[in-house]
Amino acid sequence: MATDPRAQRALNRLGLIPKSGTSPVADVRSVLLADLDNPSAGQIDKGELLGGGEAFRAARDFREQQKAKREATAAERALAAKSAEKRDMASSAPTTNDTMKPGPTKRAPGLPQQIYLQEAKARLDAALGAEVGFVERLVWFWSNHFCVSADKGQVRPLCGAFEREAIRPHVRGKFADLLLAAESHPAMLFYLDNVQSIGPNSFAGIRRGKGINENLAREIMELHTVGVRTGYTQTDVTNFAKVITGWSITPPRLENGGEFMFNPRLHEPGAELIMGRNYTENGVEQGRAVLLALARSEATAQHIASKLARHFVADEPRASLVSRLAKRFHDTDGDLTEVSRTLITAPEVWDTPPGKLRRPFEWLVNSLRALNLAQPDVRPVLNAQNLLGEPLWRPPAPNGFSDESSAWLDGLAQRLDIANQFVRRAGALDDPESIAEHALGALFTAETRQTVAQAESRPQALALLLMAPEFQRR
Repeated sequence: MATDPRAQRALNRLGLIPKSGTSPVADVRSVLLADLDNPSAGQIDKGELLGGGEAFRAARDFREQQKAKREATAAERALAAKSAEKRDMASSAPTTNDTMKPGPTKRAPGLPQQIYLQEAKARLDAALGAEVGFVERLVWFWSNHFCVSADKGQVRPLCGAFEREAIRPHVRGKFADLLLAAESHPAMLFYLDNVQSIGPNSFAGIRRGKGINENLAREIMELHTVGVRTGYTQTDVTNFAKVITGWSITPPRLENGGEFMFNPRLHEPGAELIMGRNYTENGVEQGRAVLLALARSEATAQHIASKLARHFVADEPRASLVSRLAKRFHDTDGDLTEVSRTLITAPEVWDTPPGKLRRPFEWLVNSLRALNLAQPDVRPVLNAQNLLGEPLWRPPAPNGFSDESSAWLDGLAQRLDIANQFVRRAGALDDPESIAEHALGALFTAETRQTVAQAESRPQALALLLMAPEFQRR
């Protein structure tokens, strides 16, 4: 591992704990930059995983099949009850129909949950297999920035596809492309109700008498681009919501059901004034024009820079780092590779003292990597995430999970329980001090070294390592 504490801090701050058995990192800066330039980093091969449209159609078919089974069962029971009634009337002795009292059955996970679990396993495998983990960490950041929630109806089977299709391919591209991919993905359109939004003066609006839904427009402006208190008004939100009416999904009955489509019959006609600019484009291009303008706004550069600095470096990042990132974002027209290079090379990233408490999933992944633990079943990790307050793809609100360390302090006691479970599973391992040296390098303090050395047993020493300040914080 790196012998320079500054280098080791940058590696742990931006990437993941080195996997057990890997070679020491001599040049941290080069390794991080190489991960950024590696086209396979942060990507997941689709394999047997379903695309967003495929998952939507599969879940729809499953629901229809379940509905048909329920209706058939209800009909059978009604017929059986009627037959029993006739038998009772023909007999003076009461009868007992045991077939009407089925015993308890163990339900297998429904198809939407199966899809969710397959995607969760692919995500965990990508994290455990990552060489450096910087691009993987970027995926987590952007997935939380453009969050959707599996707790909302039809979104559950789409969450994994959303991250694979809208986030992973674009984390090193232009922010404008990432923005468009995220906002037009079916998971986002369902999550923020844009599939229900109808222009009042559109063909459908005049016939149905329904109106716009402002959720997606508001969150794009407030959370995804320019941020709050940046000069836009409620009228701007309303006008933007009109612009993206018609951004919907292909109806389920059609061949590409569940995929993005622009429906002109739902779109509010006419030009719209948003943040001082008049958008006269027609159809879907009007929404794309607004998204492009928001992506190129200086307020967006500042907002994204602040969030990146807060996520990776400190709850209260230095103004110089935020300015550095915002300038690079603006100067390169939102080139996320260049912004990420700036993050890697910024002196504030190397010099700021460690203090950020790792979020639960990051800590879980790092623990598994340090102990070289495979995870054939993703469910224990999902249960741990639930226990620690960061359930996968289930944020409490559209602003995602908090990047403030204070939000995760209450879960530290539960982390100790989980650490003990991991260590019990790990079985016979190398010397705990060797594992600590490999995982923490120059950040392995004398205090933690003494704590590990004085543990009563090897399992206790490893659990104490996973709970050490320099393992918990970065």
